[in-house]
Amino acid sequence: MTSFQAWKTAARVHTLPAAVVPVTVGGGLAAGDGSFRWDAFLLALLGAIAIQLAANFANDVSDAKRGADNADRVGPPRMVAAGVISAGDMWRGVALAVLVAALAGVGLVVIAGPVIIAIGVVSILAMLGYVGGPAPYGYRGLGEVFVFVFFGLVATTGSRYVHDMSVPADAWLLAIPVGLLAAAILIANNYRDLETDREAGKRTLAVVMGAKPTKSLFAGLVYGAIALIVVLGAGGWTPRATMFAGFLLPFATMPVRIIRTKSDALALIRALRLTATLHLWTGLVLAAGSAVTI
Repeated sequence: MTSFQAWKTAARVHTLPAAVVPVTVGGGLAAGDGSFRWDAFLLALLGAIAIQLAANFANDVSDAKRGADNADRVGPPRMVAAGVISAGDMWRGVALAVLVAALAGVGLVVIAGPVIIAIGVVSILAMLGYVGGPAPYGYRGLGEVFVFVFFGLVATTGSRYVHDMSVPADAWLLAIPVGLLAAAILIANNYRDLETDREAGKRTLAVVMGAKPTKSLFAGLVYGAIALIVVLGAGGWTPRATMFAGFLLPFATMPVRIIRTKSDALALIRALRLTATLHLWTGLVLAAGSAVTI
């Protein structure tokens, strides 16, 4: 494995839609309101991706230290646990990603004011606390809650705010299904790793709840997000064109069916990737639907 391939694997590229989607939805809402700014959009996108990368790198090195990524784990290899990237180099990768996010934040502060400082600091602290520090919340069944809050509510409303320093009600409302699908990505990941996480003492929500309730929760998050989008659009609480996300329902059934009926590694990896893809396509439809007036 080349150095580039190792870092690409550590970056977990398939998880990056979780960072891209809320920024795109925020930008679409701003475009629909006539306040879209390319500089704000691109800086927010850069900052969000950098924080996601930092989180993935920190997760890789922290899980290796705690023994969560052992040889029995299914899915893509973790670079520190596999001995491909040293812990020191991975932490330097975290620092570089945080630096990029901070530089993007400086640009956003110039555009949208000091509120961005608070959003950035809290987001970075939440990222570092997921599996790091003395009491990582990712090991206490709280990962999905924080993902919903930071990759849903905070990221979507913050991404709308940077365009004109306002957060209309529809931004808060669309942030809910965005966050639900982001949490579903983590649920799919943790369901795949349920047994190895349990053995390592990593008490994710899937470990705490058990397999059957986790399957039901995953389905509820996926279907609930799509249903909520349709209801909000039909009621006129959010731009009506966002209802077109309802046409993604047949695609949404695919990862739900896999999680409900399959247990082999390849199938669960496919369910995770399908969930991330669903999240991305839903975000693109919401952004496009928010940007137009019908």
